[in-house]
Amino acid sequence: MPEQLDSLCVDDDEVQDRALAVAVQLAEGAQSAIRWTKHSLNNWYRDHTSIFDASWGLEFYGFGGPDAAEGLASHREKRPPRFDGPTSE
Repeated sequence: MPEQLDSLCVDDDEVQDRALAVAVQLAEGAQSAIRWTKHSLNNWYRDHTSIFDASWGLEFYGFGGPDAAEGLASHREKRPPRFDGPTSE
């Protein structure tokens, strides 16, 4: 079964090899199942474009705020985060 493409994370030097491995796995899969899954997902996307766009926009706001910076800093410093951004009341 093909992996969920949005859940993969690899180092930069592994991107091409991993992408090729996923493409081969998809090419060897049941084409009708892949085609119908793609069709279903595309229909969902068309029906919910406004929700997706709003979600994407709000994620960008979140990634640019102080809580995102604190989350990254706490991870790098191996300590619990202290979220005190404007919406962390």
